Amino acid sequence: MFSMSLLSQFRSKIPAGRPVTLLVGCLALCAVATAMKVSDPPAEQMQTFAVAFLETLDEDQRSEATLPYDSDQRVAWHFIPKDERKGVMLENMNDAQRTAALRLVRSALSEAGYSKAQQIMLLEEILNEAEGEDGRWDRNPLRYYVTIFGSPAATDDQTSPAKWGLSFEGHHLSLNFVCQGDEVVDSTPQFLGSNPATVMNPTNTTLGKGTAVLRLEEALGFKLVNALSDQQRDDAIIAKKAPRDIRFAGDAQPEVGPAEGIAFDRLGSAQQDILKELVGVYVNVAADDVADDRREVIQADGWDNIHFAWAGATEPGIGHYYRIQGDRFLIELANTQSDPMGNPANHVHCVLRDLTGDFGLPIE
Repeated sequence: MFSMSLLSQFRSKIPAGRPVTLLVGCLALCAVATAMKVSDPPAEQMQTFAVAFLETLDEDQRSEATLPYDSDQRVAWHFIPKDERKGVMLENMNDAQRTAALRLVRSALSEAGYSKAQQIMLLEEILNEAEGEDGRWDRNPLRYYVTIFGSPAATDDQTSPAKWGLSFEGHHLSLNFVCQGDEVVDSTPQFLGSNPATVMNPTNTTLGKGTAVLRLEEALGFKLVNALSDQQRDDAIIAKKAPRDIRFAGDAQPEVGPAEGIAFDRLGSAQQDILKELVGVYVNVAADDVADDRREVIQADGWDNIHFAWAGATEPGIGHYYRIQGDRFLIELANTQSDPMGNPANHVHCVLRDLTGDFGLPIE
């Protein structure tokens, strides 16, 4: 979590001309309450905080923030910069509303997951500084949107709890949840991105040189591919050149073919441990109970059918990509684009998908 001392640093580093609300947004990020009832299931916490958030909004904001559960917008996700998105934007909230919104997001994520989300948002300041006035997009840590689909409030006349959804989305961040009663029905797509992947150039921003928000996602991938024998690499490496990006970006559902790469049971025990740790990094972005459920699914399906595939360079600074596919999940990471300062392969995208159907919608 970011501390109040970090906030004081941020206060002195706001680039000239940036809106005052940027500082307010950092205050909200730093001040989000974490003293929740840890015994309550994540879905119950999310319901409580969703209702509380909606109660802070005025009528116009509430109409922006809420959509029917069956709205087409619920499955319309993307991580690219956009002029308009669904939902109500953090910048258009007051302090109390922003705190309530981020408290809701925090309840859906683990401590590690929420920290990553915070830092991804703050990376917008680095992009703002690097691109300057000539940038095409509004790079703003408050340009992130909250949308609630359906009603999180329980009613006495329901024979069973109704499903409702939550989306928190902006540049390089798309987090999507479906809840029903005390259960998180689905928690994908889960997209995280980082530009720069590693902060290499000194900047006038809160996140200093060397910050790598998705460090483990990259480092463990390299560790695994470089631990393979020549024969194992022949199975694992599916292309000499990395694809430009992850597959199925913005698609409501991924349409995968047979798993490629090297199977888990072809790995040595130490290599298997690395792969398990890498999968855990993605699994553990969600709140702890949700992460436990994800692990149980993987364990029930068995690890032996999980495949690890690599494409591109096996060292940093050159385009690279990997995917991990099991019976019911897909992980992908691509790092092929330069950062705004021109450092090659320093712009990472990674995603976790549910192969039984994202957004709580079964694949037909």
